[in-house]
Amino acid sequence: MLMTMSWTWRNIVSLSFFKNPSGTRQERVREIQLGAHTVQSHGYEVAKFHRHDWIILLLLVVIEITLYVIHPFYRFVGKDMMDDLKYPLKDNTVPVWAVPMYAVLLPIAIFTTFYFHRRDVYDLHNSILGLLFSVLITGVITDAIKNAVGRPRPDFFWRCFPDGKDVYNELGNVICHGKASVIKEGHKSFPSGHTSWSFAGLGFLSLYLSGKIKAFDRRGHVAKLCILFLPLLAASLVGISRVDDYWHHWQDVFAGGILGLSVATFCYLQFFPPPYHTDGCRPYAYLRTLEELNGCEQPTNAVNTLNVHAVRVETVNQQVEQNNTEFMGLSRPNDSSMTLDELESGRR
Repeated sequence: MLMTMSWTWRNIVSLSFFKNPSGTRQERVREIQLGAHTVQSHGYEVAKFHRHDWIILLLLVVIEITLYVIHPFYRFVGKDMMDDLKYPLKDNTVPVWAVPMYAVLLPIAIFTTFYFHRRDVYDLHNSILGLLFSVLITGVITDAIKNAVGRPRPDFFWRCFPDGKDVYNELGNVICHGKASVIKEGHKSFPSGHTSWSFAGLGFLSLYLSGKIKAFDRRGHVAKLCILFLPLLAASLVGISRVDDYWHHWQDVFAGGILGLSVATFCYLQFFPPPYHTDGCRPYAYLRTLEELNGCEQPTNAVNTLNVHAVRVETVNQQVEQNNTEFMGLSRPNDSSMTLDELESGRR
């Protein structure tokens, strides 16, 4: 009987540690449900939720155009300063029109590829929005500093004096007689716009890829880092080309790279967890929606768990009653034999 009761109590205690074996399956089902959140079904909803962000984005475009149109500060440039500003006037190795192609359109194409693989509208929308914010914020900051500083480019002499004949006023400042638009562009050396835009777009892409391929999952796959370094290497080569073309001093390129990469990091972290995070491959909006689905299903799971507990308790109670019955059945013959012995001894 003691062995039977101990077995029964062990089963009762084990009920408190009961777990739902279908939890992993339900989690998978919820992910499949989120996979149905496509551009067609939830695209308008997501864009509407971020409508104020898109308005600010349009405002940044207007500010960027305004900063590009206005004249920069024309700082004093004396004759003794021309020794560092007489580099030849060359064309751009990387044209201006090519910058948005590789810094904006290329990352968007990669974002779209991941969208067709996972069907996650939150990832597609937030990655594009974050990229555009990264590039435009960088552009506004870059052009604002360009206009405020007005540093001459290394080829400023030939911009100011295309015929090679330098002229100065009574204060020793240059009197340029070159084309106005070329002279205006010659006062926009610091920081490098090509470099800052490149690091803003390709730096954001590098962070995005690091999260998607889980580059920092502590498994030691160094080959993943090569994928992350490719966009950064491309941006660095663009910066080097600006020095080789004598459009920028090295300090301009260095400052532009730091600026673009810093803005890209801040914008990325607004929409995605850090790349080394466990859920770094998913945007915050996806994780938030997953939590909401978990919250909706928790009451149902609790009721199901209680029902299972009740069934198991009832089963254990039936086993206890059955064991008690068997025990009583075994003890009755012993009691009757004892009674007969007593009667016989009494007769004697």
